[in-house]
Amino acid sequence: MKIVAVAACTTGIAHTYMAQEAIEQECKKRGYDYKVETQGGMGIENELEEDDIASADAVILAVAIGIEGEERFEEKEEEGKVITIDPSVVIKNPAEIIDQAEKL
Repeated sequence: MKIVAVAACTTGIAHTYMAQEAIEQECKKRGYDYKVETQGGMGIENELEEDDIASADAVILAVAIGIEGEERFEEKEEEGKVITIDPSVVIKNPAEIIDQAEKL
């Protein structure tokens, strides 16, 4: 399974990177292919390419703010392959979010 994600919180510091780490660790534990873009205090890092998004089985938007490039995910949204959730939820229970992504 391939999961891509964007993490972004209101201040762009702690929760952005904590959500990134939680998603990455849970995907690694399951042996999944993954890539997590962050939109934080340092700007956009590890930016998702079009082919990353196109080849993904699921997209997790762990965001508490509007993000740059949200239109990139419209096609996956139409396919019902996007989970939008607050970063704090991903930090607290990444396994549950990845379980949800598996069911998409």
